[in-house]
Amino acid sequence: MFKKVLIIGCGLIGSSILRAIHSKKLSKKILVLEKSKNNIAKIKRIKLNCKFIKSINNEVSDVDLVILCTPMSEYKKIIEKLNKILKANCLITDVGSTKQNIIKLKNKILNKKLNWISSHPIAGSEVSGPEYGNKNLFLNKWSVIIKEKKQSSKKINLLNKFWRKIGSKVVLMNPVNHDKIFSITSHLPHLIAYNLIKTAQDSQKIQRKNLIQYSAGGLRDFSRIAASNEIMWRDIFFNNDNIIKAINLFTRNLNSFKKIIRNKNNKKLLSRLSSSKKVRTQIIQSKQDVSKPDFGRE
Repeated sequence: MFKKVLIIGCGLIGSSILRAIHSKKLSKKILVLEKSKNNIAKIKRIKLNCKFIKSINNEVSDVDLVILCTPMSEYKKIIEKLNKILKANCLITDVGSTKQNIIKLKNKILNKKLNWISSHPIAGSEVSGPEYGNKNLFLNKWSVIIKEKKQSSKKINLLNKFWRKIGSKVVLMNPVNHDKIFSITSHLPHLIAYNLIKTAQDSQKIQRKNLIQYSAGGLRDFSRIAASNEIMWRDIFFNNDNIIKAINLFTRNLNSFKKIIRNKNNKKLLSRLSSSKKVRTQIIQSKQDVSKPDFGRE
């Protein structure tokens, strides 16, 4: 499918893409740019057919596909280096979780001869690092391709084919809709998880008791989400303007719950709790999770 691919950043997502490309034989050569010596050592132990490079140099000038898998805060300096090296026919994509900021940055500083089509594979985890990578990480998971005006339909089709080859279901979105949707379905839930864990920690200090050792399933599951990579989530929270609107809506609903509980309004509370259960049914019907109790845990 490709002659030469460059993966920049090889943590969970990058190493999973590396594994998938290797497994499906999608490129004759794979270059990996990873600054962590620890991560490089871990990837080498997997014994995949790839070559590590130390910088963006002439060796990458003829790559067909570049995949950015670094924190979004690193994109600017990477783009500036790619501008000087890449051939005009190269396709660039990324796996960042917000898109309006990336499109704005790309339109401002990317060499106009280069093709950048942004992606977002919805396949992350609370763990980070190449040791957790999996060639099947993207299997039956959504990968969003960001559709802009004046893009090459040939390149979009090529990127679509790539994500499908490694197992993804592909959907095209514009960057505005993408950031609105994922502010609710992904970014707000993570923010709530971080805040809930902070609340548990504060409560533990106030009561001077080890409350967390008695964690029930709810706190346990929120703690999994809150264990996610802090640099990645800092970049997401700072770059999706929709998160403030999502927080405001959440706060309004939380205050409404507080009022219902304070007034012991049985009818309203039961109605709201019952209505909320329908979302779980929708998620299962759309095959975004299994119907087994406790997420199918053994």
